[in-house]
Amino acid sequence: MGFPGTDFGGSVSKRSGAGDIAMAAGDIALHSAEALAGPVSLERGLLEQCRRGDAEAFARLVALHEGMVFNLAVRLLGDAEEARDIAQEVFLQVYRSLGRFEARSALKTWIYRIVVNQCRNRRRWWRRRRQERSCPLEALTQADEARLAEAGPRTEGPEERLGRREQARAVRAGLLRLSFEHRAVLLLREVEGLSCAEIAGALSVAEGTVKSRLSRAREALRRALGAEMEATR
Repeated sequence: MGFPGTDFGGSVSKRSGAGDIAMAAGDIALHSAEALAGPVSLERGLLEQCRRGDAEAFARLVALHEGMVFNLAVRLLGDAEEARDIAQEVFLQVYRSLGRFEARSALKTWIYRIVVNQCRNRRRWWRRRRQERSCPLEALTQADEARLAEAGPRTEGPEERLGRREQARAVRAGLLRLSFEHRAVLLLREVEGLSCAEIAGALSVAEGTVKSRLSRAREALRRALGAEMEATR
């Protein structure tokens, strides 16, 4: 798409997560979610500059959010190459729609909504063509696996790193057993750290619906992880 600063190369950052889901999902992160916690005034200033056609400001906006966009897309789709393509599409839509963004919600919540919608549409496209691409184990390259093994504490030995890697793979596989809607709400809550109200805004559903989906998604993940453990025995 030619956006300045949109190089979705899949580099890794180390992030402390909320349990196994966050640990597994963070293994192919570009930037941690905490990177989005910068001053609101900075983001507002960038928005105004972008609306005036400042390309450098848009590149900075992309740099601020590209990790979050790629991370969520790759976790929802289970395919790194597709996630990079989705990231480009997301920022193209952001670029085209900034003039219509009314700031009724936080910018990141608005971007989350675009990511989820783009990923949902991509999965529908796959189904129409009978191309189920969401396979996290095949999507990971050898470099991804190596970075995953190194993501734990430096004091870990080879057996601990192997155990961590296998656990992460099981969680990712378990997540991709869930329905798209359950996977989305679980990732937004447990990995991205959004409140139920923020998730409701991102998904355009009622907050009660979010809470109900979260409950069902957690139970579904427990069952999926149990199935993964049985399959590896």
